[in-house]
Amino acid sequence: MLKEEHEVAVLGGPHSSMLPTSTVINIQSETSVPDHVVWSLFNTLFMNWCCLGFIAFAYSVKSRDRKMVGDLTGAQAYASTAKCLNIWALIVGIIMTIGFILLLVFGSVIVYHAVSQILQNQRVHL
Repeated sequence: MLKEEHEVAVLGGPHSSMLPTSTVINIQSETSVPDHVVWSLFNTLFMNWCCLGFIAFAYSVKSRDRKMVGDLTGAQAYASTAKCLNIWALIVGIIMTIGFILLLVFGSVIVYHAVSQILQNQRVHL
C-alpha cells in the first residue's frame, strides 16, 4: 500500500454530522458569431467592383449590432449574408482585376504593334 493511500485510510471520512452540500455552476458557453467586419472592410476598399464589398460591410455592421443587443440568431443571419457577399465580392474582384490587367497588357501590345506599323509605313514612303 502506498503512503498516500495509507494516510487517507487512516484519516477516514469527514467527522461532522452534516451532510455534504453540492454547488452547481451553470456556465453558458458564449457562442461566437463572426461578423466578418475586417473582411468586409478589405473588400470595400480593394475589391469593390460591383459594390458587393460595401453591401457586405453593411451586413457585417448589422451583425455586430445584433450581437451587441444579444440577438444571436439575427447576428448569425446577418453574418451569413455578409460572408456570402464577401465570397462573391472576392471572386468577382479577383476576376475583374485579372481581366483588367489582361486588357491592359493586350491593349498595350496592340497599340505598340499599331504604332510600329504606322512608323514602318512612314519610313517606306520617305
